[in-house]
Amino acid sequence: MLNFISRPMVRLVDRYLPDPFVFVLVLTLVAGIAAVLTQESGPLDVVIMWGDGFWSLLTFSMQMLLVLVTGYMMASTPLVRRGLSALAALARSPGGAILLVSLVSLAASWINWGFGLVVGALFARELARTIRVDYRLLVASAYSGFIVWHGGLAGSIPLSIATEGHPFVDITGVISTSETIFSVYNIAIVAALFIAVPLVNRAMMPRDEDAVYVDPALLVEDEVKKPDNATPAERMEHSFALPILVGAAGAAWLIQHFATGNGLSLNVINFLFLTLAILLHGSPRNLLNALDDGVRGGAGIVIQFPFYAGIMAIMVQSGLAASISEGLVSFATETSLPFWSFLSAGIVNFFVPSGGGQWAVQAPVILPAAEALGADLARTSMAVAWGDAWTNMVQPFWALPILGIAGLRAKDIMGFCVIHLILSGFIIALGLTYI
Repeated sequence: MLNFISRPMVRLVDRYLPDPFVFVLVLTLVAGIAAVLTQESGPLDVVIMWGDGFWSLLTFSMQMLLVLVTGYMMASTPLVRRGLSALAALARSPGGAILLVSLVSLAASWINWGFGLVVGALFARELARTIRVDYRLLVASAYSGFIVWHGGLAGSIPLSIATEGHPFVDITGVISTSETIFSVYNIAIVAALFIAVPLVNRAMMPRDEDAVYVDPALLVEDEVKKPDNATPAERMEHSFALPILVGAAGAAWLIQHFATGNGLSLNVINFLFLTLAILLHGSPRNLLNALDDGVRGGAGIVIQFPFYAGIMAIMVQSGLAASISEGLVSFATETSLPFWSFLSAGIVNFFVPSGGGQWAVQAPVILPAAEALGADLARTSMAVAWGDAWTNMVQPFWALPILGIAGLRAKDIMGFCVIHLILSGFIIALGLTYI
């Protein structure tokens, strides 16, 4: 149904969208030039901002690399493979595979964004092993579920303003998640996306002559066998005792973590995936072989994230991000402020692709405007959250882990994701404004 729109869009993106590394270089130049032309910043000042901020995301870069690697290692274990295969068997047709991966990704992303990215990619790989379906659309469907993350249980902005002593407590006070994540308008937006996203993905299925298929054999990992005349070192590498002891310690920590009321974070997800990988692979050698395969897709994260850190520094320190927000909300009314906040957040997200970092930039502008206009502070805050999630559909920054696991390029999926950008923009804007 929608393939008459998605087909030319896919071709357009394939022709003109460069590699994500080239994309981030262009964004760097755009941010720098804009800061010089619109802010009181000289070229040298901008260069200093960029260089000083270049390494500020090293921790996050390592976390994202581990999301990819630990998720891949866990997925390559025999038990997880069998579980994914059983779930994949529920899909009886290519259309069913698209619907199923969309729903699984949406549900996982609503729980936690990191969990959603990994689970979606792994499940897409498994479905591609069993069903002949366009691999690009399958992976794009897995990524499209990411749209709901900031309206879900791990949304950084609603969780931040629900915490005692948060940076903007003097303006907002403590806003309960009942007014944000579990509000009527937010639940309505999430529910609408749970319906629309799978159906749109199904409707974008290309004709057979336009489809791109993957050889299932390329997605199967080779089994590792213990050598007949193993050396002491090789016997240790194939030992079952070491993974059990270390994995048991990891499992014990996770049990006490959740038993004491703590929730999911990126570090906990990575620890969970790594512990399961250690336990389920059965030997260090099996784990290391899976690591070798998984780490190949991580090069983009390693080299690109420092550039995004530099861009964020330019946007924040020059005042450019605040100026964009101020310009868009300057003519807002009490009713329209959530919409303009949503739109400004979507634009800023291209240059500051971090929910927490974006909130730190935009909150000092958005919240006083909401207070002055008498607008709903909770709704306005969620508008920024949804704006951050919205343009992730065409922002390669967040797609890198899923692309690394799936073995695809950004241009392979972004044509489909543009359709979701347009669709979800309407749904979110209507929900924020009229519900």
